[in-house]
Amino acid sequence: MSKSFRIGQIVPSSNTTMETEIPAMLLARQTIRPERFTFHSSRMRMKKVVKEELAAMDAESDRCAVELSDARVDVLGYACLVAIMAMGRGYHRVSQARLTKHTAENGGAAPVITSAGALVDALKVMKAKRVVVVAPYMKPLTELVVDYIQNEGFEVIDYRALEIPDNLDVARHDPRNLPEIVETLKYQDADVIVLSACVQMPSLPVVPKVEALTGKPVLTAAIATTYAMLRELDLEPVVPGAGALLSGAY
Repeated sequence: MSKSFRIGQIVPSSNTTMETEIPAMLLARQTIRPERFTFHSSRMRMKKVVKEELAAMDAESDRCAVELSDARVDVLGYACLVAIMAMGRGYHRVSQARLTKHTAENGGAAPVITSAGALVDALKVMKAKRVVVVAPYMKPLTELVVDYIQNEGFEVIDYRALEIPDNLDVARHDPRNLPEIVETLKYQDADVIVLSACVQMPSLPVVPKVEALTGKPVLTAAIATTYAMLRELDLEPVVPGAGALLSGAY
């Protein structure tokens, strides 16, 4: 009898990719491992990726955590990297502790992972020191993300802000454009390429291609979140076709 796990997702209302890519990875894992997964979401309002909307949205995450704990999910993923990083350096630790406490107080204790914390932790697991970053955000928000990553002990040697303000448009960005974008960055000196510092910008289909083109391990916010979820569930973090972190090498 294979064990089944409920995956809770705290999702910006306009996000469509988190509920595409994370289930895609965990369903791909089902083809090689016995565990099974179901997916459950709660939404917090956000349309434009600007600091004010992000802060208002983050305040709604408490309600989402409680709602998902009503469903007795086994792990929760907070699916907005920039909302966490825009709240100040190291904020993922504050958010994770607060939301986890809400689930416990509601009688459905479950660990909460933020995509921001998962990305930073994944870079540590991969022993990265120097990274390049692709992000869909406007330049000032992208600079906040770069600063946040650097504050966690990594050197961002190059980055690209795609400057897409509308969150639905971020989801419409064609991942096939990403290999070309990476080629404009100084990735040769990087230990890891952060192909999408955003769980809304699709990237999963081109991760193997970018790894093959560059000879570098490729990480995305969604891959890091999936890895962190599997680790929290005490499951082997392996997913076919999802890049170096989920290859079984770590």
